[in-house]
Amino acid sequence: MKEILYIEVPTTDIDAVRNWLHQTWQPQNVTKLITPDGIRLQFTSQSDSELSIFVWTVQRTTYLKMFQWGTSTIKGISQIKNSLVKNLRIVFPPTYPEPPAINLNQQSIFEALAPYYPQTVKYFQKFPKGEYDLNRVYWWEKRWREGVKNPQQPKEVVFKNNDKKTQLEPQSQQKYDLIYIGGALGVIHAAIMAQKGYRVLLVERLPFGRMNREWNISRDEFQSLINLGLFTPEDFENVIAAEYKDGFSKFFDAYNPEHLKAPVLYTPKVLNIAIDSEKLLKFCGAKLVQAGGEIWDETEFIRAEISDQEVSVELVNLKNQESQQVTGRLLLDAMGTASPIAWQLNGSRTFDSVCPTVGAVIEKGFAPEVWDEQYGDVLNSHGDISRGRQLIWELFPAGNGELTFYLFHYHQVNPENPGSLLEMYEDFFNILPEYRRCNMEELVWKKATFGYIPGHFSTSDRDRNVSFDRLLAIGDAASLQSPLIFTGFGSLVRNLERLTSLLDTALKHDLLTAQHLSQIRAYQSNISVTWLFSKGMMVPTNKILPPQRINSMLNTFFGLLEEQNPEIADNFIKDRADWVTFTKLALIAARKNPALLWWIWQMAGSKDLLRWLGSYWAFSIDAVRKSLLGSWLPGWLNNSQSWMEEKYPSTWLKLLSLSYQLKYSAGSKKMPHQ
Repeated sequence: MKEILYIEVPTTDIDAVRNWLHQTWQPQNVTKLITPDGIRLQFTSQSDSELSIFVWTVQRTTYLKMFQWGTSTIKGISQIKNSLVKNLRIVFPPTYPEPPAINLNQQSIFEALAPYYPQTVKYFQKFPKGEYDLNRVYWWEKRWREGVKNPQQPKEVVFKNNDKKTQLEPQSQQKYDLIYIGGALGVIHAAIMAQKGYRVLLVERLPFGRMNREWNISRDEFQSLINLGLFTPEDFENVIAAEYKDGFSKFFDAYNPEHLKAPVLYTPKVLNIAIDSEKLLKFCGAKLVQAGGEIWDETEFIRAEISDQEVSVELVNLKNQESQQVTGRLLLDAMGTASPIAWQLNGSRTFDSVCPTVGAVIEKGFAPEVWDEQYGDVLNSHGDISRGRQLIWELFPAGNGELTFYLFHYHQVNPENPGSLLEMYEDFFNILPEYRRCNMEELVWKKATFGYIPGHFSTSDRDRNVSFDRLLAIGDAASLQSPLIFTGFGSLVRNLERLTSLLDTALKHDLLTAQHLSQIRAYQSNISVTWLFSKGMMVPTNKILPPQRINSMLNTFFGLLEEQNPEIADNFIKDRADWVTFTKLALIAARKNPALLWWIWQMAGSKDLLRWLGSYWAFSIDAVRKSLLGSWLPGWLNNSQSWMEEKYPSTWLKLLSLSYQLKYSAGSKKMPHQ
């Protein structure tokens, strides 16, 4: 028996593919025999050889294989294979469904979506706030799609007041130092700045403390919040929902060649702390209010007008639809991936990639033999490419027997194919029993978790706009994320001391122009250089790859990490890889799998490979600068602060930013100040 062909047929309708094989496709000069799962092709001139073609389904996707039985050579086998693939691609091309247009004044979200996403509607009805959450999923997807499809014409929401037609009439004399728009990641940053003595207003569109995503982190990463004085060690223990013993990363390799199969990668100190996100947000909110700050929830940002002296922000209270206006020294955009400010600042380069992510917190219903709550899945795939996406699971214990599940994929932003949360949820509810054996009817659903997690492929610390005069973006609005695990929370926490210290310096000296605020960013060249890794996990729109391709790439690299000292994998996943380690791993991976570079070129193209060389060059420059400056610059700055900051504040901010960049970008084994 010899395998001739293995392909993905990007459709959920396996019956249609089987019927097409049975009834429509007929190669010449062969006898076709019908089988339950496909067909057999017999060749009269070669009696002891035949072809077997069959289909099966997993992950709501159809797969097809062709095998040769017998020892005789089959003439024309390449033509038969090519004919089959060509005709399948014509009849079953890639499709990218859009959510239907609905009118919620005439029907509920459940009634509107049931014909299109039946399993999603069925199980959202079992969530305590399912109707509200499904409305949020639909709203977020529509808003995301609108931004992706119209990147050249972003809605203007930020104005300079030299345009008299856009000036806002002052309605309130109340003034703040900092106005944060977005209360998830924003409240952590805001609470620290309030504790530094600034007058802070936090504006949140949702009821404050309501999260549609859970957070995981490690103890050493969370230590930065303790070092900053926002949490005590006891406070930290109070927001921990669960702490597991070990985490696993394993990718499907049943159809990989032997040298590209990989063992489980164990990372016991990666994402092993499950945070009660709502408890953490409320704790930070209480700290913010205690320090004199204010929280306006269920309030929507409309627009901002910026002058040389202040920023004026127009808001709408969603509870009574009343307009409100506030003024402050600086506006901080923490609205995440759907931020209209981020779209306006960056246009078509707002995001280069995204992870559409869906999931749920499940209270109970899993049999003890299905999963031990002492362990988590950091990254896991249970199948190959599925309808143009390599689906990846995460599973984390959440305390009290609860489990948090995520299903996501790395995705290249494309107007024809922006990425769908609703399609992902339909997959999630259908294939969860494939991933973890369970009876779906016995599961108790607690909470939906979902969102678009963005990525930006930086080649330098200046190719993305995170600032405007008196305006600064943070968190996901600044595309602050890790290319490997794509968690905005972890990335923000790792960089929080850097971001708040630099902002405090800028505020003290009124350095609030775009030029000065652009120094306050969480760019790391050692993260920037890894964007090619995430690029290699994206299937380009309208392209069909060999189904096992991405799992082969993942197994190449994670197999490599498994062979190294455990500290190397820990540092790499936590964004601490240095130049020597990264370069060494890249060279070993290329030697282990020589096809890797060709695969990446096929997926990324020559343009992105050239861009990546720019990223690697920046990483190399930072490594050289750290070797030259790292041993003495931080100490010199510390000794010079008393005179330099007062006499040359702009230079001080620039040098302080450089010191932080070298500390973070060139990699380190431990977090700064740990």
